[in-house]
Amino acid sequence: MNRLNEEYEKLHPKIYAFFYAKTGNQATAQDLCHDTFYEACKNIASFNNHSTLSTWIFSIANNLLKKHYRKNKYQQSLMQKLAEMPEAEIHSLEELAEIHEDTKLLWHHISKLDDASREIVLLRIYGELSFADIGVLIGKSENYARVTFHRLKLKIQKLLEVTL
Repeated sequence: MNRLNEEYEKLHPKIYAFFYAKTGNQATAQDLCHDTFYEACKNIASFNNHSTLSTWIFSIANNLLKKHYRKNKYQQSLMQKLAEMPEAEIHSLEELAEIHEDTKLLWHHISKLDDASREIVLLRIYGELSFADIGVLIGKSENYARVTFHRLKLKIQKLLEVTL
């Protein structure tokens, strides 16, 4: 259980950021984050060391997110919401800081990616997962995840240069 506690301390902010990026809702992100670690604690005996503990926990998070989407028929990602959000919905300085113009522009470009590409970018940026872990989660090789992320990063950088 000590190992799981250590992983919790390390992964909690990353998993929360992952859920927040996917749902755009703080309460939902907190609930899903809590559920992820609850499921991990409950099923720790089934962890078989075929991957790292953090990859296993992220796979639980990913499965809970899919379940959440199915349950609520939630179809829009956070990036699409940000692209469509009118400026009038920003109510405080804290929210304004969270949705800085450069960040909104980045989110806009990420939202235009196909689902698989967007997943790789979010897992790398917000989940801070290694390419090996991303490869396991998406069912591809580490090299595929690395090369795809690099190409996507270059594509987004080019789009940002054109926009700015």
